[in-house]
Amino acid sequence: MRSDAVKKGITRAATRALLHACGITRGQMEKPFIGIADASSDIVPGHVGMQSLARAIELGIAAGGGTPFKFGVPAICDGIAMGHKGMFYSLPSRELIADVVESMCEAHGLDGVVLLTNCDKITPGMLMAAGRLDIPAIVVTAGPMHSGRLRSKRLSLVRDTFEAVGRAQAGLISMEEVYELELEACPGPGSCQGLYTANTMACVTEAMGMSLPGCATALAGTARKQRIAYESGERIVQLVREEITARQIMTAAAIRNAIRMDMALGGSTNSVLHIPAIAHDAGVQLALEVFDELSQATPQICKLRPAGDYMMEDLDYAGGIPAVFNVLQELIEDNPTVSGRSIKEIAAAGEVVNDDVIRSLDNVYAASGGIAILRGNLCPDGAVIKQSAVSPEMRKFTGKALCFDSEEAAYEAILADEVPDGSWCIIRYEGPKGGPGMREMLNPTAALTGMGKENSVGLLTDGRFSGGTRGPCIGHISPEAAEGGPLALVKDGDEIAMDLDARQLNLLVPEDELARRKAAWTPPAPKVTKGWLARYAKLVHSAGTGAVME
Repeated sequence: MRSDAVKKGITRAATRALLHACGITRGQMEKPFIGIADASSDIVPGHVGMQSLARAIELGIAAGGGTPFKFGVPAICDGIAMGHKGMFYSLPSRELIADVVESMCEAHGLDGVVLLTNCDKITPGMLMAAGRLDIPAIVVTAGPMHSGRLRSKRLSLVRDTFEAVGRAQAGLISMEEVYELELEACPGPGSCQGLYTANTMACVTEAMGMSLPGCATALAGTARKQRIAYESGERIVQLVREEITARQIMTAAAIRNAIRMDMALGGSTNSVLHIPAIAHDAGVQLALEVFDELSQATPQICKLRPAGDYMMEDLDYAGGIPAVFNVLQELIEDNPTVSGRSIKEIAAAGEVVNDDVIRSLDNVYAASGGIAILRGNLCPDGAVIKQSAVSPEMRKFTGKALCFDSEEAAYEAILADEVPDGSWCIIRYEGPKGGPGMREMLNPTAALTGMGKENSVGLLTDGRFSGGTRGPCIGHISPEAAEGGPLALVKDGDEIAMDLDARQLNLLVPEDELARRKAAWTPPAPKVTKGWLARYAKLVHSAGTGAVME
């Protein structure tokens, strides 16, 4: 066992003494040492209920014949960090999480690890660590939040709070109604109810084979979730004994299956940042074009919020990820999973209970997947759009640019109704380096939607979006403005044309004029010059690579 390097032999007498000080018996010393990377928190709704899951995992590890060790992992709630300097830290925290898990597992010679996670950056950070360590690993996502209720109407966080700000600003609802929604939209623990980033990554994780069947959609606070946690604890010990490591699961086929699942569900554009980063740490080569190739070959068979009205609870009750795989059987590649069953076996056993939540291949919501990769002279290294949340009339759109050099300036103008119909609202210098940290733009996009402008105004940014974004919102524009990318050269009034079907995004300005602007451009001063963010800005790569650090 890996842990023998820590606990075996005369030279490890002092180490054993320290472990005995932790309450470890001589009998436990002989068993596999299993870490529980516990991201529980009192300030993240998706993580506040994790303590009982950690306990269930501990019991499962002990029952399976292992010795469990919990250790803490940081977690940031993107919704709470949104709209102020806290969001600068969100994407960079993914790297910290991966580093923490790597450090704890390597420093203590752990034989395997259960990764207890739920929200946006925490799950991909945990998976990056698993690929990097290549030890037996299994992921337990803590589950989606139940829908809220107000006078028998179902509520979700994004539509009924973030978008409610825009509706209130437009005079469509009162502040009293906003206060009521605040109280009822989020009834308790869990990741936000729609197919936003947290739930997208949970579904991707299960599709990749790194969590047990049903884990992604089993609701927070349920006995079913407790049972999955317990069984994951038992199973990790068996993975150690069978010497099944993370990279044996996280293969190129697993990565492609994860992307297909993302496309079939219509998931968050943030997966285009996270899946490449996970693949990178798992030693799998993944070009950005693979997302578009698989999107065009994979129909969208689910339509959850924000694109539709169904929520994660509906997907769970309809059969969950195994049921989606059952529909996609002919499109997926076989691959082992942490459960011991192959993906094809899980797919064959899946059952669709509601054929509107999970549609058949002859009744799809859309012929292609939920995400599209765009190219053109405005984004030579690529850009990303959640096409499943774009209305048919906005799939081709030409408008005039209105430029803002920060999210705050754009948000203020949107709320003041200073972004006219027919415009492209440009938010730049918000990329991985320029932000730094590539902030999510849920406040501006939700305000546009709440004000009824999702079919008359587009948004372009080198930043990124929440999974809750709707409308023609294009992010991850690469190269970013801070690196002198074409987005930095756009001026107010320039025309920009998007053609989703042709996968094109172009700035309609002559090349000689762009060359003149480029020659006159100077890079802005760094926004942050000290601390972790300054180091991150120096080391992070572009969004087109998954914003990985080297």
